[in-house]
Amino acid sequence: VVKGMAQVQVGGREFFLSPGESTFIKGGVKHRLSNPGKIPLEIIEVQLGDSVAEDDIVRFDDEYGRA
Repeated sequence: VVKGMAQVQVGGREFFLSPGESTFIKGGVKHRLSNPGKIPLEIIEVQLGDSVAEDDIVRFDDEYGRA
């Protein structure tokens, strides 16, 4: 997290990250990041693996019907 506060949900766990903090999410694990605050959330995302492309991402609808 560069700026703001991130609410992170990973495989049934929920936690918060502040500026300077990070997490590792294994491939294939359902996860979601959201901004619970008023300060814009700014993150740096790093992908690893043989294929690093948008077409390998599976999107799920949330409780508001957004993917």
